Amino acid sequence: MTAARPTDPRDRLIVALDAPDIGEAERLVAAIGDAARFYKIGMELAYGGGLALTAKLAQAGKRVFVDLKLHDIPNTVERATAQIARLGATFLTVHAYPQTMRAAVAGAKGSGLELLAVSVLTSSDDADLAEAGYAYGVAALVERRARQAVAAGIDGLVCSPAEAAKIRAALGDSLLLVTPGVRPAGTATGDQKRVATPAAAIADGADYLVVGRPITQDPDPRAAAERIVGEIAASVSSPRAAGRGPG
Repeated sequence: MTAARPTDPRDRLIVALDAPDIGEAERLVAAIGDAARFYKIGMELAYGGGLALTAKLAQAGKRVFVDLKLHDIPNTVERATAQIARLGATFLTVHAYPQTMRAAVAGAKGSGLELLAVSVLTSSDDADLAEAGYAYGVAALVERRARQAVAAGIDGLVCSPAEAAKIRAALGDSLLLVTPGVRPAGTATGDQKRVATPAAAIADGADYLVVGRPITQDPDPRAAAERIVGEIAASVSSPRAAGRGPG
């Protein structure tokens, strides 16, 4: 069963805490204040003590997306997933390999932890996949992984804004869609190769937008977050997005 979709624009923004340590991450959370309610803890911060911050933020009423992209033998993935669930996280990512996804579903069972499958990293394009030995291009591989995620009982998919509309067309509302690679108009794309503005991502079917540097590196992180929430709100009320409903 698909997890519930957010209806409040403020709940649809996930701020990526790409910080080297807990101290800096907590300063960012304090600076952003109530402009955001959902935070992502990725590998850099997790390995710098951020898993403890997961529990702290959850206890403070924040939602936390633990982005570890688990991929290992099934027993290890299942047990690691169960550990993350105990921290009070809302989302956890795993790589979208069928064996890995099934193991994560077993580990999260009964916990309330929602699982997101990572299809193709937003730093990769068709040439990168070919170099890595894949027989599929980005679009085909993302759709294949999405179908496998549904079959495995995964709650959602992490995909770039470029793939969101195609996944919606192919699979409807069977998966939550979480999109990184979101950049407000006029900001640098950095190392992302498949990007979109918040308005475009929402219009194409994204449920949640993951935004890091445009907020965390802004001189006023709170104002930057508020601007993106405002763009999400405007996008949700547009005729194109409204035709899809809340998700």
